[in-house]
Parts: sequence; structure tokens; C-alpha cells
Amino acid sequence: MPEARFNFPKGFLWGTSTSAYQVEGNSKNNQWAQWEQQPGNIAEGQSCGLACDWWGGRWREDFDRAEEDGHNALRMSIEWARIQPAPDRWDEHALDHYIDMIRGLTRRGLFPVVTLHHFTDPLWVDEIGGWENDEVPALFAAYAAKVVEALKSSVTTWLTINEPNVPVFLGYLLGEFPPGKKDLGAAFRVMTNFARGHALAYHAIKEEQPEARVGFAHSFRGFAPARSGHPLDRYLAGLYHRAWNEFFPAMFKNGVFRLLNRRITIPEAANTMDFLGLNYYSSDLVRFRVSAGKEGVFSERFYPEDAELSPNGMIAYQPEELFRAIEWSLKFDVPVIITENGTEDQEDSFRRKYLAAHIHQVWRAVNFNYPVRGYFVWSLVDNFEWQEGWTRRFGLYGLNTETQARTRRPSAEMFAEILKENALTSGTVRSYAPDLIADLFPE
Repeated sequence: MPEARFNFPKGFLWGTSTSAYQVEGNSKNNQWAQWEQQPGNIAEGQSCGLACDWWGGRWREDFDRAEEDGHNALRMSIEWARIQPAPDRWDEHALDHYIDMIRGLTRRGLFPVVTLHHFTDPLWVDEIGGWENDEVPALFAAYAAKVVEALKSSVTTWLTINEPNVPVFLGYLLGEFPPGKKDLGAAFRVMTNFARGHALAYHAIKEEQPEARVGFAHSFRGFAPARSGHPLDRYLAGLYHRAWNEFFPAMFKNGVFRLLNRRITIPEAANTMDFLGLNYYSSDLVRFRVSAGKEGVFSERFYPEDAELSPNGMIAYQPEELFRAIEWSLKFDVPVIITENGTEDQEDSFRRKYLAAHIHQVWRAVNFNYPVRGYFVWSLVDNFEWQEGWTRRFGLYGLNTETQARTRRPSAEMFAEILKENALTSGTVRSYAPDLIADLFPE
């Protein structure tokens, strides 16, 4: 049988995404390290600990793995608490450490995409109220300028903040992230200050490096009414979509947004998005449920009954939703990079099907001439998954946290084949995700 191919354009970015706290290890000067110490906050009482030991130097062997597997890019983040351990002190040795890492990427032909804030704040920021404090956006912008000044010779593509909607919802409405609040007023203040922080950082970066491309990584999640004919299901799905999906990218395009009868105006945020980093995993159905109460927005969110789920039930297999997310993003008139996509799966069977199907949807978007410039898998190596601890394994490479040994999973081999060909081929799918052959390559 002749091989069929879904080809990607020359120069398309292929890589994996990581975050500092989740892979570096022994990062103790931020609010997440403190949050871990409180019983009940992390699954099975686990802690980040040594993580993947990148701060100890094991980034070198993992960067080697990425290079050997044909990646041409890698997304990593900088830990604010390491760069600015106190409000009046910069740590130049920590900056040198990151300079060494970035040089390690470029020497291996890996294009660096650098995130400045990935969920963690220095303890001194937390002690002054975190992002509820209106002074923090300017402090963040000063930190951003410091990092860009140090790394601009090797980095041209920056993400200011990773998924600001996640800590807003999980930290200030659901209480699952630090600071563990359930306070709508605080959530609005933090949303606004994250938007201000992005805007101020954007302008600070541009002043330091005018040629830089600056965006943010946005967690997109589809919300559909569980009962299409039910007006409250439709209203709630729309409310979730506006609050979760629309606020930040719309604010960075227009500088203004209206939500729940509040008009939030941040003029300096207008036109502060050179590209959109799109993180996509799954989508939800939304149903009105009065017993959920005000705290639960009188609703429940769930996956369709017939959805195929990852081994832990965390991720639903809905690849077409990634294509819809890309279509949605077109209204912001900027290029798109898929900055995260992946699934937890220690046994590595579901992951291969999931990744192949989602990469096919990215190809569909590229084939429509949509401005998708790259695709990053979450993640290169198993890492500490926040409140889920080590119970969720997202890596192309497995990690033994006791020995730090890495194990190459078949999904890493599959991804390497795709990158070698710069295409998703029928041969690769037949070898690694045979259940997809009939769907992707019908005879």
C-alpha cells in the first residue's frame, strides 16, 4: 500500500513544553512550595522535591533527548523567585544558570520559547497579597525587563504569563490552587491585574527588545450546553466561554471587556499580543443544576457519556475540538502556536492515539491556511503536575523519581517519526496508533 502523508510547512516549530517549577526541583522560595506543605493540597501528600533535577543539571541530558528525537524547539519557563528572591535583590547567578540553559538549547538547534510566569510567585510577592495587590503588575514588568535584558541575544519569542485564567479560577473561585480562596471579588481583581501585568510586561519587553515577538499562553476549553434546547444550559455554557476563553485574548486585542455587568477597561492592554499561545486538552458539556449552588455557578461540567477518556479520566479524546479552538482564535488576527497539548497516560497507549489525532487536526488547520506556526507536546518528561502531584504522567519520557532514570516511551518514538518526516504518515499511524488508520487514511 502506498504511503499517504499529511505534510507540514518548512520551518514549522515542533517541540515540547515545560515549566520551571515542575522540572527544576528544589525551588522553595515560592508560594507553591509553601502550598505543598499544607495537608490535603497535593494528591497522596506528594511533593515536587527534586522534580526532574533540571536545576541540578539534568536539563542537558533531556535537551539531548529532544535534539536526538528531531525537535527543533522547546518551551521552558523562568522562575521569578530565583531571579528576584527578595524585592530589593536580583540573583545574577540564577540568571547565568538560565543563560546557560538557553545557550544549551540553541547549540542543539532548539528554538527557545520562553515563559516568564508559569503559576509561581516569589514568597515576598505572596506576602504582599500576590496578584490581588495592584502593585504586582509593575513589579512583574520590572522582572520581565531584567530577564529579557539578560536573554535577548538568544531569545526572540516570549510568553508573558501561562494560562492566567487557571490560577484565577482554581485559586480564587474553587480553592484548589494557592491561595485557596473562593471569592468572586478577589477573582475579578486578580484577572484585571494579570491583564495589567501582561500589558506592562509586553511594553517593557518591546522597549528592551523591539524585534521580540510577545504573546501569552492561553488555556482554551470548549463549553457546550448539555441540552441544546435548554436556555439555562446555553446561558451557562456561554458564560463559561466568555469568562474562561474570551477575557484575556479579547482584552489584549481591544483593551476592554464586559463580563457579568462589569466593564473592565485597560487601555494599555490593547494590541499587546503578537501571537497567541493556545493550550488545549479537552472540552466540557455544561448543565444547569440548582443544587450546585452559587459557589458552583448553579451548574455542573462533565464529559459526554460516550467520550473516550485517559486512564485517570482527566482528559477526554475530542480532537475536533482543537480544530474548533484554532478557528475561534482567528478572530484575534494573530499567528497561533499550539503551546500545550497532551494527556496523562503512564502506560502510553491512549497518548499515542490522542497525539496523532490532534496533530492531524493541526494539519487540517494548516491546510486551511490558518496561521498555525508550531505545535508543542506537554511534556518532554514526566513532571510534577501541581495538585495532582506525580499521579499524572504526561511525559514522552517516563521518570523514576527515586533514581531520576528516564524511559523512552513509544509516544516519543512516534513523535520523532513525525518530526523526521515533517508529516503525519500512514506508516507512522499504522505503527503507533492503528485504531486511527480507518479514520485518517480511509481506503
